[in-house]
Parts: sequence; C-alpha cells; structure tokens
Amino acid sequence: MRPEQLLTPTPSGVCCQTGGFHIDPTRPVDKAVITHGHSDHARPGHGAVLATQETLDLMRLRYGDNFAGSTQVATPGETIRLGGATVTFHPAGHVLGSAQVAVECGGCRIVASGDYKDVPDPTCAPFELVSCDVFITEATFGLPVFRHGNPDGEIARLLHSVAVFPERAHLVGAYSLGKAQRVIALIRAAGYDKPIYLHGALEKITHYYQSRGIDLGELRPVRGTAKAELAGAIALCPPSSLQDVWTRRFPDPVPCFASGWMRVRARARQRGVELPLVISDHADWDGLTATIAATGASEIWVTHGQEDALVHWSRSRGLKARPLAIVGYGDEDDENDDNGSAAESRENK
Repeated sequence: MRPEQLLTPTPSGVCCQTGGFHIDPTRPVDKAVITHGHSDHARPGHGAVLATQETLDLMRLRYGDNFAGSTQVATPGETIRLGGATVTFHPAGHVLGSAQVAVECGGCRIVASGDYKDVPDPTCAPFELVSCDVFITEATFGLPVFRHGNPDGEIARLLHSVAVFPERAHLVGAYSLGKAQRVIALIRAAGYDKPIYLHGALEKITHYYQSRGIDLGELRPVRGTAKAELAGAIALCPPSSLQDVWTRRFPDPVPCFASGWMRVRARARQRGVELPLVISDHADWDGLTATIAATGASEIWVTHGQEDALVHWSRSRGLKARPLAIVGYGDEDDENDDNGSAAESRENK
C-alpha cells in the first residue's frame, strides 16, 4: 500500500479511509484519534474519540462529560484494529498522556508524531522512537535558530532573580497544560521548597497532574492571598495574564515567560517580559532533525509550524518530503482555553 492510500491530508486533518478515522481533526468527525490534550489537537464534538486515558480525562476536564459521543482508551503499546488498519500509541514526551500514533496496513507504517520533544520531562512519559516508512513530524520550532538549550539553566536564572530581588514577586507565564506543571517540577528539582502560587486558570489541570502521582510540592492559590505574603514568591499564570490588571495584586512583579519563543528576544520585548525563560515542550531544530534521521523513514511529511525549512533539510538528505499545510494547529496550547482566566482576572481587579 502506498502511503497516500493509507493516510490522506484533508481540510479536517489527516484521514485514514481504510480505518475510518481522522488523526487530530480540526473539525468534528465520526471517529477521531487524538494525540494529546492541547486544544488545537483535541477538540470536542466528535462522534467517537480514541486516546490515552490522560488525554480523555483532560478533554473531559476542559469540555465536560459530553465532549464526544463515545470514548475508547488506548493503552501505550497496545495495537488496536480500526477497520482495515491498526493503530498503536507510543509516548511522545510532550505533555501528560501525549502519544504518537503508528498506523499500519498492507505492509506500510506511518507514524504521526502529534507534538513531541526528545528531552527529559519528569511530568510525562519520555519520547519513544518508532521506526516507520513515513514520519509525520511537527515543525513548531523548525528553524536552525531554535536551539532550546538546558532548561535547568533557565530555572537557575529564575531562582537567582528570586534571591536577588526578595521584595518582588516573580510571575511566570506558562501554558496551562504541560508547561506550567513542567516548570513547577523543574523548580522543585532545583531545590526550591517554598509554596508556589497558581492563577485560578491553572489549578484544575495542575491538580489533575497531582492526582496522577506527579509530585509538585506545596501549591497555593493566588486567590485570597494577601499582597504582602506574595513578596518574594513565585506564581504561575497564563501568559495573557502577564499584561492583565490581575498582576496588580503582586508587589513589584517581575514578568517572566517560559516558552521556546523566548529565544527570539523581540517577542519577549513585545510582551513586556523582563525575564524570558527558554523552556519548550516541543522539539527544537536539533531534536526534530535527529528524530527524523533516527526513525529510518524514507518519506517525511511536515506539518504545524516552520514546514519549508524542515522539508528542505529532509530533501537535502535524500529523503522524500512534503509539507501538509493543515490549517488549525497552533504553535502551543491556547492560553485562554480553560475559561478560567477571564473570571479570575475579574475576581482580582
């Protein structure tokens, strides 16, 4: 079977007609296979959803119990038959419950990566390399300028600033699913054992992480905390809240933002970020190219980001490569998708 017969790009996302499903569809479909819980990949309204337990739980937290007509749990490593094809989920190392999806039929195996990173993260299962004929890779940071470096060094910069400015609160903008929890875990690993404060929009998912056995230490809500108590504290919030009146409840706040985009200093300046932290839950250029080479795939399909550069790199290595140009995937999770940010901001004006 040729790859294009097994998986076909459509306006709704990649479709497997043989199996009767779409992968991370951008519009409601009868059967959706979901790689992870970020809102640009996991949308409500599908007839049926197949995903890991954590992804299904996170979709339920965000969208309510009726987010899909029916659900099915995919255990990593388990092969599931859908129509004339089989699918197997493998850890993607992106966020809790994230998975790559291997689709096989007629001797052809295609792996759809979803979003992934190939570096350690204490809050989710590590990336698992899967050999394949075709690899569908994301390209969020698909330019050579994006080399994320060591996140421990970024956390050391944060804690140094906290020590130097004990009278100021440090507000770390971090996306609600995956980034916030990873940043907290990295802070704890660096030896910081004081309470860490949470914006209300981050509480629900962070508590879910804790319920899955991920130790994040003592966490407290910002809501109801006296301003004087927040001097010298670290608080996490949605990135949009860094420019919100919500920040007025903190003493002389230091705006920080944890993102791979902070490698571009102009972005930090545009957002008024005083302490940019280059911490990403996506593979950087070196991670993307190393993964492509290691899969052994002879054909690369590139989606979700800087497609042209990665297509060019793949072709220069003798690989067949094409951009998919599927509209609807964002560069990271929607920072306002939990419907808690606006309410929390109104509450604390």
